Amino acid sequence: MNKAAELKHGRLPHLEEELAAAEAKHSERSLLKEEVSQDQIADIVSKWTGVPVSKLVEGERQKLLHLDSALEERVIGQPDAIRYVSEAILRARAGIKDPRRPIGSFIFLGPTGVGKTELVKTLASTLFDSEDAIVRIDMSEYMERHAVSRLIGAPPGYVGYEEGGQLTEAVRRKPYSVVLFDEVEKAHADVFNIMLQILDDGRVTDSQGRMVDFKNTIVIMTSNLGSQFLLEQGGGALSESTKESVMTELRHHFRPEFLNRIDETVIFKPLDLEDIEKIVVLLLADLNRNLEERRITVELDDAALKWVAVKGFDPVYGARPLRRFIQRSIQTDLAKAIISGEISDGATARFIVEDGSLKLAGS
Repeated sequence: MNKAAELKHGRLPHLEEELAAAEAKHSERSLLKEEVSQDQIADIVSKWTGVPVSKLVEGERQKLLHLDSALEERVIGQPDAIRYVSEAILRARAGIKDPRRPIGSFIFLGPTGVGKTELVKTLASTLFDSEDAIVRIDMSEYMERHAVSRLIGAPPGYVGYEEGGQLTEAVRRKPYSVVLFDEVEKAHADVFNIMLQILDDGRVTDSQGRMVDFKNTIVIMTSNLGSQFLLEQGGGALSESTKESVMTELRHHFRPEFLNRIDETVIFKPLDLEDIEKIVVLLLADLNRNLEERRITVELDDAALKWVAVKGFDPVYGARPLRRFIQRSIQTDLAKAIISGEISDGATARFIVEDGSLKLAGS
């Protein structure tokens, strides 16, 4: 009786706990889960179909309501551009506009390095869950008439017929995406016949007779037209005369029937030093995310932040040189300190300005 009581109240409960723990561990390591969640199913279907997860799990409404805030976190110094784009997309998603046409169509005008490409990337990641949801077409490759057919595919009997068009095949595989026509002013005039179909009907027929649907895409064209007027004015709010000069040059270059089918023409203003400082903070946050595994934190005091902003800013190229400057002035010294053991895992690397140059504090 004593032995039975010992087994019942002592040994058996302990063995049952060990068995339950072993079964739980086996379940965690198992390649095949006995139960799958709604999110897991949505993720798999998303990979199969190209439809973003948010469309499948009812997350899009919240994204739309907070779209402007999400864009402002990454796109610095362009409040008007963000407002125009957000409002146009909200109108489309509310069912106010023609459902056959793309979600939105925009021309982004402005000099290099002011946030046009960053806004495209942020739209893709916010609305379609990934920066990879971008179909980029470099229009400088379509300056000749014979190159236009590459967009929708070569005609029957010609080389490359079976491969499909660079535009139509990409959208067929990514039906939910941002379609970016980069440097659109460089394209041959015949290209715009195809673009008119997309903007008007939301679809185009490829060389193999397949209908490709653009109604779930956002069509964005970028251009440097009128940039000289923007650079002459410099940073700050754009004057009405500057905007009119830019729009006049745009109207001289594109046909009215094309411009009339665009939802919004968005002018990006040149960035000022205050904007550049905010971008430095964003790039520093990106660097710290890359260092999370090693628990290393990079900090700049106010003087160092201003120094990097001034030295890394180019009025002509905007914020574009800034990332390279940070690589040279911060990341190289940081890498040397990590490799030499001066900076170890879990440490804080603090940069200061000393004798007119940026230095790692204590080095």
